[in-house]
Amino acid sequence: MKHGKLTPYLFVLPTIFGLLVFRLGPTAVAAYASFTRWNVRTPPEFLALGNYVELVNTETFWLVFRNTLLFTVIFVPGVMIISLLMAMMVNQKLRGIAFFRGLYFMPYITAMVAVAMVWRWIFATRFGVLNYALTNFLQVADPPAWLADKTWALPSLAIVAVWKQVGFQMLIFLAGLQSVPGSLYEAASIDGASKRQQFFKITLPLLSPITFFIFVITVIDAFKTFEVTFTMTGGGPNNASTTLAYYIYQNAFTFGRMGYASALAMFLMLIVGVTTFISFRMKDRLVEYAL
Repeated sequence: MKHGKLTPYLFVLPTIFGLLVFRLGPTAVAAYASFTRWNVRTPPEFLALGNYVELVNTETFWLVFRNTLLFTVIFVPGVMIISLLMAMMVNQKLRGIAFFRGLYFMPYITAMVAVAMVWRWIFATRFGVLNYALTNFLQVADPPAWLADKTWALPSLAIVAVWKQVGFQMLIFLAGLQSVPGSLYEAASIDGASKRQQFFKITLPLLSPITFFIFVITVIDAFKTFEVTFTMTGGGPNNASTTLAYYIYQNAFTFGRMGYASALAMFLMLIVGVTTFISFRMKDRLVEYAL
């Protein structure tokens, strides 16, 4: 009997161990390090709130934070709208539709380094595909240097990130669309409802739980974006495309300021936590589980 009571705990023990060692443990260490001056080579020196005071009084931090918010504003609606449209496109009973579902999902599983190489070629100033099209087909005399221009660098990264991410959210939306009973559309058609009315009165309300889930995970992905910045611009030009996650990496592993980087990480965790908390507080107003 004792062994029977112990067995369930043994099954969850690996998960608990992983959570403590790889999640809660590093978080606790980072929380402590955020109150210290620490460059790894020397013992930590306690600074109390020194890193946080420096953080809020540094212009670069506010530039990076603004960049992160702008990236989020472009990335989240872009991913949600495009992935829903793609899901509706592939939610058809046509021959070969599985091929297109796999094709649209492929960018999500493609290595970011390979994606960056292709998109850097597309965005190249002199010989890029995009500027070639703008010059020769739209007669744009002076196309922008997409990744080297302060105005366009961050939106360009957001476009690449959206292109890479939409396949995953498309599959989630597709699962939601396929769970909507077809009888509801049949009844609406009999009552004279148009396709537009069916979409706004049936599809969107019944997709609201999935839409809420996708919104939350997409916002989190936006705030912790790192790979696209690291592989395409390195935060340039002049920090114009630096986001919080990349700024944390720079301070920790380039400048050797582990304490300050930990304070930045705590700030990022706070922002993500507050955003998620507010989203869940509004869940009852936004989510419908039945018509």
